[in-house]
Amino acid sequence: MPLREPLLALFFITPTLTLQAQAPPPTPKPSPDVVAGIPVNYDEAKVGNYSLPDPLRLNNGKPVSDARAWYSKRRPEIVEMFETQQYGRAPSRPPDESFEIVDKGTPALNGKAIRKQVTIYLTKDKAGPSIDLLIYLPAAASKPAPMFFSINFGAVQNAVDDPGIKPETIWDPKTNTRITPPAGRGFGRINAEDLLDAGFGVATYYYGDIDPDYLAGFPNGIRARYLKPGQTDRAPDDWGSIAAWAWGMSRVEDYFETDKSIDAKRVAIHGVSRLGKTVMWAGAHDQRFAAVIASCSGEGGAALSHRNYGETIAHLTAPSRYPYQFATNYAKYGGFPDKAPMDANLLIALIAPRPLLLQTGSTDNWSDPKGEFLAAVAAGPVYKLLGKKDLGTDVWPEAKRPIFSDLSYYMHEGGHGMVPSDWAIYIDFLKKTLHPEQ
Repeated sequence: MPLREPLLALFFITPTLTLQAQAPPPTPKPSPDVVAGIPVNYDEAKVGNYSLPDPLRLNNGKPVSDARAWYSKRRPEIVEMFETQQYGRAPSRPPDESFEIVDKGTPALNGKAIRKQVTIYLTKDKAGPSIDLLIYLPAAASKPAPMFFSINFGAVQNAVDDPGIKPETIWDPKTNTRITPPAGRGFGRINAEDLLDAGFGVATYYYGDIDPDYLAGFPNGIRARYLKPGQTDRAPDDWGSIAAWAWGMSRVEDYFETDKSIDAKRVAIHGVSRLGKTVMWAGAHDQRFAAVIASCSGEGGAALSHRNYGETIAHLTAPSRYPYQFATNYAKYGGFPDKAPMDANLLIALIAPRPLLLQTGSTDNWSDPKGEFLAAVAAGPVYKLLGKKDLGTDVWPEAKRPIFSDLSYYMHEGGHGMVPSDWAIYIDFLKKTLHPEQ
């Protein structure tokens, strides 16, 4: 049955909201009751009371009552919180960024697509990390195409069944070198033909092109290129891997703005699990992205940290897990999430007024699908302030009952990540928000 959080109504009249109470792919197994030596709560009765920061109240306590105050005052405050306390500060666009068109346009996928392949160089010497970007455009398109842009866990040649893709290597954490991956589509599979049939272009890149996804990989990633002379350790607010992967997505948008066959103003970004966290931050930080689809982003993404359920900040930042993915400041809130000035409702608010779809799984308790829904409810006032529609309900929907609005939510039956039926939900959302027929 649907679950109701009746005290959500308090959010609209008080500064704070009081409520009652990963490894890389493949899909994680159900989590035990203790992870990294830290207990995990899966009992709603033990969630307890918590308060959320109010997205429409300035740090000085004054209310935000119009869009001008949101954009000029409150939004910058919230961005600063996430930059300094959670994800870390990323640099601006690199001055020596350049693009090499490796495949200028080749018919592919049984004539449905034109394939392009682009290398995005991020350093002047071209010896540092670079992005191998794979693009498909609808073959019949007569105008710039809106894009579905998904950041990928795997090599691009495993994302789509197309022998014409230029193969790439991936990082091996055991040897800290790049190796040829085994064939297979797995977690990074993209239903490119369905998206093309619906009028959307498709793009993807391997996240390891920017930063390897393990602690010892730091010297091989882009973040090492930005260390100051003599610096050996990260500063407390230096960027983590999630901010680096999101920064890489912005570099792809830089390229899109140069390609006349792509409508760079209609780009929806997509990611799963830790890459769901990545697209949440990419969409929040870079307002050029038109829409966001975050799959099971969980803790550190769209799930509430102040709510003690499933994975917590302490689990994420434990030394044996993923501290490298975040600013080192984030770890100080492990065990003390009530002390954190930011939470997922503020992250969602940063994406407003642009469309956002939170896709979750009914049995993915580790990622707290209910916590994602409650975060979206608590961010709703910002969407409404900016003239858009919120979820329209504070009742957690049953699985397989999508809520489509400017702020959307869908929970499939099952666990972490995506299931095949999610693609139809994605395409419906994209049609409603990016309007490929225009």
